[in-house]
Amino acid sequence: MTARRDLLIGAACAMAAGGAWAFAPRDHVTLLGDERLDDLIPRTIGPWREIPPDALVVPVSDDSLAARLYNQVVGRVYTDADDNSVMVLIAYGRTQNDALQLHRPEACYPALGYQIVRSSTMMLPTGAAAPPIPARVLTAANSDRTDQILYWTRIGESFPDNGREQRLAKLRLQLRGIIPDGVLVRFSNISRDRDAGLALNARFARAFLAACPASARIALAGTTIGQAL
Repeated sequence: MTARRDLLIGAACAMAAGGAWAFAPRDHVTLLGDERLDDLIPRTIGPWREIPPDALVVPVSDDSLAARLYNQVVGRVYTDADDNSVMVLIAYGRTQNDALQLHRPEACYPALGYQIVRSSTMMLPTGAAAPPIPARVLTAANSDRTDQILYWTRIGESFPDNGREQRLAKLRLQLRGIIPDGVLVRFSNISRDRDAGLALNARFARAFLAACPASARIALAGTTIGQAL
């Protein structure tokens, strides 16, 4: 009886292991390939030129965690002749799974002492022939400054606008056996005027995407939008 019971337990364990293997994600899909975003992203965007990024808010994590979460991080600040400045942060993760996932600004800013005072969604127009990007708009403030933030996250080909949707997007792909890549694209400026700050971010974001080469646009905005721009 004991031998038969052990055999049944062993068979059940083997079946469970086989099932887990069958459903484990095995296809790694990356829209960036082997490209480096720092090489692809222009230093000049229309009337804006790059300046030293001395006021950029970056994701909070220790070096080892940052290395695991993001394969590439690009931080730039651009300004135009009228002294309008926009801060750009792009954090790219080649692997999005249960252990490794993008950190959203709603977590990064409060960790640096900011309070998220407003949060809403928007559809960011990208061009006449391209679909809009589902994005999120934030206002983050501390005692010294107020940041107006426009950002989106891409997981595979989807654009989750909150942490729950981000987890669901990964789960759907994992059930199909796919390990997706992911990117956080964030534009921000320092302003107490929410409407003016949003308009500046949106205007710059459209110019930014238009100035990027096709491979960067696909990595940042997905295949459909990237190819249509």
